[in-house]
Amino acid sequence: MMDGITEILYVASTWIIPVLLAVTLHEAAHGYVADKLGDPTARLAGRITANPVRHVDPFGTVVLPGLLLVLSAPVLFGWAKPVPVDFRRLHKPRRDMVMVAAAGPGSNLLMACIAAILIHAAFLLPPDAGNWVGHNLLNAIRINLVLMIFNLIPLPPLDGGRIATGLLPYPLAVRFARLERFGLLILIGALFLLPLIGGQIGYDLNILYWIVATPVLYLEQVLLSIFGVI
Repeated sequence: MMDGITEILYVASTWIIPVLLAVTLHEAAHGYVADKLGDPTARLAGRITANPVRHVDPFGTVVLPGLLLVLSAPVLFGWAKPVPVDFRRLHKPRRDMVMVAAAGPGSNLLMACIAAILIHAAFLLPPDAGNWVGHNLLNAIRINLVLMIFNLIPLPPLDGGRIATGLLPYPLAVRFARLERFGLLILIGALFLLPLIGGQIGYDLNILYWIVATPVLYLEQVLLSIFGVI
């Protein structure tokens, strides 16, 4: 049995590596694809790297996931510093914007699949080590699916918003892109303010939970089933 502090430290140790890898490689994927499509901005800024220090956002990568962990939230999520992309330098800006934006969630899906495959190796380790590695890998599946689904929400500046901007007819895309200045406020309101208001009036207004957690929990079971873990 673990005491309270030991359990918190153990749980934290099984989330730190998955979260850092998920947000770091997500951002590096944006930069890598942008570089291949004509914009070297991220490469010149040293952002196409697996070094998390280059990508960490103090609030999105450290404070928010830590707060959600302490509050025993059903899912953790966060973000890193956005990779700089000059869309004007891309070969075909509107088309390539979609590909650059999709690279982040695509990298998260790939990492979730790799983690599901590697879980089989955890069963070959001694029990204590196997449990720790297994928890890291399960958390890697979950955080990567969370980042994938969360970032695909069609709201600028999220990846889904950029994908929508690239796919919409130009006049609509211009109007839609103007939402970016309000995007962070909308997300913070949906994450913290709406659930608080809902609790006061007796309604479940945790919209982000409906949008993110439900598909994540379903996809997690699908991946574990596909790769023979369950």
